[in-house]
Amino acid sequence: MADDLFDAPCPVSLAPLFQAHELSGATDPFATACAQAALGCDAGLVPYNISASRLRAAIVFAPEVALRKAVAMLPLCGVGFQNALGALAPPEVAVHLTWDGIIRVNGALCGRLRMAASGDDPDTVPDWLVVGVDLNLRPEEGLDPGYSPDQTSLYLEGCGAVDAARLLEAWVRHTLVWINRLESDGPKPLHAEWRGLVEEIGQDVTRDLSGKTFSGRFLGVDEEFGMLIRNDSESHVVPLTDLLENGVKT
Repeated sequence: MADDLFDAPCPVSLAPLFQAHELSGATDPFATACAQAALGCDAGLVPYNISASRLRAAIVFAPEVALRKAVAMLPLCGVGFQNALGALAPPEVAVHLTWDGIIRVNGALCGRLRMAASGDDPDTVPDWLVVGVDLNLRPEEGLDPGYSPDQTSLYLEGCGAVDAARLLEAWVRHTLVWINRLESDGPKPLHAEWRGLVEEIGQDVTRDLSGKTFSGRFLGVDEEFGMLIRNDSESHVVPLTDLLENGVKT
């Protein structure tokens, strides 16, 4: 039965240059990736933890550009994930992103992307950068599926036949495609693809970041994916580096 597919984990086989590292229990792949990166692991390590209700995974990168440009890995991984889920889900399922890493399926929150790096100086090349994904596969046991109308899972959106291991493989594969395209064609194709998937552009938004609140019309992003917000009195650029979480410092 399709309902049982999330309960039957399959071996994960990743694209070349990536190394799968399976975790279990409550172990967080994002924290594991940051810790291993701080210890000097190779780029391409992909810790992952698949349970009946959640898919959690992270990718370790070794940037060769300053942090202000390296953080483009967050929207790039978001595009890779949207492409992966879009290819595996039924055609009527809509998958969208937000500027700050939220993954929406049919308009409801279904997961999120997050990132951390070895430092926070935007003009310094970081030793490492990690992007993680956390996706709701199905409601947790005993939890009313209607507990929050703005939250959902793949199962509730008709994606019960999407195998979590295959989705993880597809995410890594599509992410690699976009990395190669970024290197060969520059950022323009990534910007165009990402803009077509992002919600709220042209709408009024509020963001609380770095101890400040920004409110206004979301106009789009600058070359480095900084959020452009305009209100009645002034305009702001909220840099993507403001989304960095505290990783494990070297």
